Amino acid sequence: MGLFGKTPEKPPKEMVREWTSKLRKEGYVLDRQIKAIQREEDKVKRSLKDAAKKGQKDVCSILAKEIVRARKQISRIHASKAHLNSVSMQMKNQEALVRLCGALEKSTQVMQSMQALVKVPQIQATMMELSKEMMKAGIMEEMLDDTMEMLDDDEMEDEASEEVEKVLFELTAGDLGKAPSAVTDTLPEPVLEGAVGGDEEEEEDVSGMQARLEALRS
Repeated sequence: MGLFGKTPEKPPKEMVREWTSKLRKEGYVLDRQIKAIQREEDKVKRSLKDAAKKGQKDVCSILAKEIVRARKQISRIHASKAHLNSVSMQMKNQEALVRLCGALEKSTQVMQSMQALVKVPQIQATMMELSKEMMKAGIMEEMLDDTMEMLDDDEMEDEASEEVEKVLFELTAGDLGKAPSAVTDTLPEPVLEGAVGGDEEEEEDVSGMQARLEALRS
């Protein structure tokens, strides 16, 4: 605590090291998120294959859409990790500048990456905090309000149909998804043994998987 109860400004070198540490930790958060989504995706793949064997075309389409969403989410997270790595590299440059000049320098690259990172739900709180600290330190300018907005999860709708068809074709060895009309093709007859109550259980399983994937995306 400094004079009149005010906390003194941290030395630039110490700030850079703290920021680098926080960026590294947030990278681990994203790694765990990717693994969690991939585990859930594997479960959905197995369920889709089972549904295809039973001739449950509607269930296959629902599950294929969930796989498409999961893969898009993973792609977004990988892009976010690239931005984190970019900021971390810039922090090394800032540390070198501090050694040479004793001060931090404004960086357009840091600002561009941070503008993307504050939109990532999994790390948004930390990135907002870091952005404020970097603005105060003079590394970046104040960001516009619209850069703080969340991404729209429904942006995939235009290309969803084509992507779903590809997933269906991939996971059913061509029985489904070869062409847009392929979903109406005849599938192997459902296995009737133990079918009583099966549809309700299947719907519960699908709903549960959708809920888990949605929770991972939020």
